[in-house]
Amino acid sequence: MSAPWLNYHHLHYFWVVAREGSIVRACEVLHLSQPTISLQLQQLERSLGGELFERKGRGLQLTELGRTIKRYADEIFTLGSELAEVARGRPTGRPHRLSIGVSDVLAKLMVYRLVLPALKLPEAVKLVCREGHFEDLLKGLATFELDVILSDAPLSPGSPIKAFSHLLGECGVTIFGTAKLSRAYRKGFPQSLNGAPLLLPGSQSLPRRALDQWLDEQQIHPLIAAEFQDTALMKVFGQEGIGLFPAPSAIEAEVCRQYSVKVVGRIDQVRERYYAISVERRLKNPAVLAISHAAKSDVFPSKVVSRVKTS
Repeated sequence: MSAPWLNYHHLHYFWVVAREGSIVRACEVLHLSQPTISLQLQQLERSLGGELFERKGRGLQLTELGRTIKRYADEIFTLGSELAEVARGRPTGRPHRLSIGVSDVLAKLMVYRLVLPALKLPEAVKLVCREGHFEDLLKGLATFELDVILSDAPLSPGSPIKAFSHLLGECGVTIFGTAKLSRAYRKGFPQSLNGAPLLLPGSQSLPRRALDQWLDEQQIHPLIAAEFQDTALMKVFGQEGIGLFPAPSAIEAEVCRQYSVKVVGRIDQVRERYYAISVERRLKNPAVLAISHAAKSDVFPSKVVSRVKTS
């Protein structure tokens, strides 16, 4: 059996009476007669199954049920007012909600650096992050549960979801290690990686496949000490000196600072790309635009450097 339908006109009249403190003052605000408002309050009470007001001298006082209903009415009609303001293109005092899907293969520090500009907008943003497999996140994008997905790969041409891939930028890969390991393997990089203990992402990840291909081309054969699905866990093992590990060069300073490691060398031929996947052909969401603009101007280098740097 379905729940009885709530008459929102009646609820609005109740809300005004509760706010004004009397039916007489509510009549002046609503431009309605006292019998009309009284009748509709009675109908609302019948539909809700209880009294909303009780007499207190010459005025009205909310019952316990009335106080509960007023709390809901406050939120309902405040949201309704904000909805009208948004439709007219006017700002509201309520934080803008930004729901981001994060592909679980992305480095957490990279996600933080990409998303941070959205939190620095003049208008407050309430951030909701959902991490998961790319295909699962696409379902959330299709049902508008997510505003955007951050991914290391564009949407495949055969995807059943109608969405668009916006390239945020790309960068090379840096190899990190503890101070002891960096001293041992920095000289002669990248050939020094021959036989070096290396911690790597899982074999199915795009960064891993790109790095494997480059190592094969250079005929470099490191010792794969461990593989990790979670790159944050990989960095923790690297921090403890279990082996060298790769990370995007765009977050080099953050990795060194957070994990107390040093740069062993940089591989600019291995590129990692980052995308914003959106249902919009052209990005319009102000928070997503802030992410895109900052990525292109601050996070990623403006041109590809096709050589291996050592340091």
